[in-house]
Amino acid sequence: MRKRAAACLLTAALASAVLSGCGSGGSGRVLKVYNAGEYIDKSLINEFEREFDCTVVYETFDSNESMYTKLMSGEEYDILIPSDYMIERLIKEDYLQPVNWDMIPNSENLMDSVMGHEAYDEGHVYTVPYFWGTVGIIYDTTIVKEADTALGWNLLCDTDYAGDIYMYDSERDSFMVALKALGYSMNTTDTAQIEEAYDWLVAQRDTMEPVYVGDDVIDNMISGNKAIAVVYSGDAAYMMTENPNLNYFTPEEGTNLWYDCMVITKNCADTELAHAFINFMLEDENALRNSEAVGYSSPVESAFEEMRTTTYQGISAYVPRSDNPNDEVFGYQETELKKYLADLWTKVKAY
Repeated sequence: MRKRAAACLLTAALASAVLSGCGSGGSGRVLKVYNAGEYIDKSLINEFEREFDCTVVYETFDSNESMYTKLMSGEEYDILIPSDYMIERLIKEDYLQPVNWDMIPNSENLMDSVMGHEAYDEGHVYTVPYFWGTVGIIYDTTIVKEADTALGWNLLCDTDYAGDIYMYDSERDSFMVALKALGYSMNTTDTAQIEEAYDWLVAQRDTMEPVYVGDDVIDNMISGNKAIAVVYSGDAAYMMTENPNLNYFTPEEGTNLWYDCMVITKNCADTELAHAFINFMLEDENALRNSEAVGYSSPVESAFEEMRTTTYQGISAYVPRSDNPNDEVFGYQETELKKYLADLWTKVKAY
């Protein structure tokens, strides 16, 4: 589903062939868009091409880091759709150009709640929200006692559920869980706190025997193969529509409140067309179709409300929490810290 939970990449050949309209734009105008796998309603690309008489070269990545690596190799795109912390890095490295909000009249459709958490881009100078959500715990209500959810992240250490847990195979997300369970910021650079979080993860590994997974968590939880999993809210919403025994919550200790945004690169070949694409994606109907296809929470108010009251009525995971002061947005990590966490995560899994 999402960029962090969307490993269904197109093959290289298919990615280069997904020109949506297959080069049908008679004007010769081309827009290169780089997004996460399975993270758009591709019929919208076809409609954009027809409306603006252009060709969209649409390619996908499996992680923010692989996207960054490709950019650094010299590959050029016009629009990127990365996550908050990667956007912060791209801004610091002067890779993006400011958005001309006058060219995006549909920005009036954006909810205030998605415009107020902009530590990665103060004032939304470079970013236009695309999807947003949280990380939380999905659980099987026929197995997990409702009262046990009061444990928050420490539900993942409750030995009543040993051997019945999925954890994301991601050092950033897993250390977030441990740090929040211990009462620390998920963006801490304090090595003592990080070591304590490492010990928490090792202890959890040894007592709970979790299975570290990627996208396969979706089908596995729908099938009832385990009782508890750490998941992204959009994936949880989809799972809950497929299995009515599942429920989702975000621990009060805090979690990752994430935002993915559309940004325009500094070397964009057609900034007018890039702004038109962003504006197109914020149209009420288009935003609704995109949210229906992907399953994540739209930043466009009409689409968000329509999904909340119809397709995902009663599905709590579709409505991200935005009022808990303990929730944070991931900040960009310097290389040394990132390597340090990656090495610790390797040790956690080495058993």
